[in-house]
Amino acid sequence: MESFLILPVAMTIPVVDTTKSQQTTVPQVVLSQQMNIEANGLLAFNQLMNQESETPSEEEKAAAIDMFFKEHDMPLEGKGLKMVQEAEKNDLDWRLVAAISVRESTGGRHACKKVKFNPFGWGSCKIGFKSYDQAIETIARNLGGNNPNTAKHYSGKTTKEILEKYNPPSIVPDYAKKVMGTMDEISEYLSQAKVA
Repeated sequence: MESFLILPVAMTIPVVDTTKSQQTTVPQVVLSQQMNIEANGLLAFNQLMNQESETPSEEEKAAAIDMFFKEHDMPLEGKGLKMVQEAEKNDLDWRLVAAISVRESTGGRHACKKVKFNPFGWGSCKIGFKSYDQAIETIARNLGGNNPNTAKHYSGKTTKEILEKYNPPSIVPDYAKKVMGTMDEISEYLSQAKVA
């Protein structure tokens, strides 16, 4: 005997069709294959649902930022959605703009005095804006590398590298570390945002 061949055995098992109240005979191999396909499909669906539920929505991210601002009595409360939208539009971490505002002005509480609507210290507090929304748009566009005038500083950089360009370690030691710590604090509000 030089080769050994295993052939599947076709067996039939009775299956009751509850919709017709009849007994049908279905080959077991086909039935098990169908059950495997259905089980794999259900597993893939469950995995997709888990991934979707683990990824916070834009609204949940915005709510987390606003909860953080509210709990710390910061004037930028209510600007979470704008910050998230602009961050995502410019391929930035959704918490970055909010965290910079916290570090630079305590979330708008100590915004630049000589110019209006600049809670980011942008341009060494020499550049003002028409509104907080315009300030958020400008900061996000620049940090995302989407302003041709500043792209050489920010384009293609990690969050840490962006922060080190925004405020170099030679000027403000541990700036990036502190801002990223605030980003982590904002993330802690996501669980509350999902419940709300």
